[in-house]
Amino acid sequence: MVYPEGMTQTADPSAKPMLSERVHTLLQTAIMRGEYAPGEALKPQELAQRHHVSLAVVREALVRLVGEGIAVRLPNRGFAVPDFSDQRWQQIAQARRTIEPVMLRLAIEHGDLDWEARVRAAHHRLTRTPAYVLEEGGYYSSAWSEAHRVFHRTLLDGCGNPVVLDMFDRLWTAGELARRWSAQRTPDRDGVAEHRRLEEAALARDADTAAEVLTQHLTLTVAALTSPPDEA
Repeated sequence: MVYPEGMTQTADPSAKPMLSERVHTLLQTAIMRGEYAPGEALKPQELAQRHHVSLAVVREALVRLVGEGIAVRLPNRGFAVPDFSDQRWQQIAQARRTIEPVMLRLAIEHGDLDWEARVRAAHHRLTRTPAYVLEEGGYYSSAWSEAHRVFHRTLLDGCGNPVVLDMFDRLWTAGELARRWSAQRTPDRDGVAEHRRLEEAALARDADTAAEVLTQHLTLTVAALTSPPDEA
């Protein structure tokens, strides 16, 4: 839990994992919502005071964020949100462009009728879920973000390989942050059409087209981060 103003963390050792999970969730949500700018410092001392927890709890949460790819640890400078120029975005995009088209080809080859039904249902939910919610400050709604993740995950899980699916899961959080930043720089991008083409090619069992569309889909996201806003 997060302690009210004036209260302090108890000495109960079992409380630390719960506190760390809580702080991790709060920071992850804040970063995803754009409350911290690219390159902005994440100062453990300030965060500990704000959330009324120990430095150890905050550092544990920050280390988890680093592992997820949405924070970086800077030598002798603490923690920060990655910057647009951080090479990690190119590296993550390269990894996803290498892995995911292969997974999609396998899914198209091995996916059964149940997989087709799940892809169609996931795409339907994605198209019917509002992307922005005013109550959430105009950011991508949490419901849309989850529908987006489920659609991409469902497309690939027909491959039947839990090892590469686990790699997808571990890359997703950082990729989602990059996508949100990219969307702010390219508001005219037609993501609806891109997702529709992905679904159509997959269900048509057209592996070449599906892999090409997915590769382009991933490339456009990172390209917006590495170009000036007026050129993205």
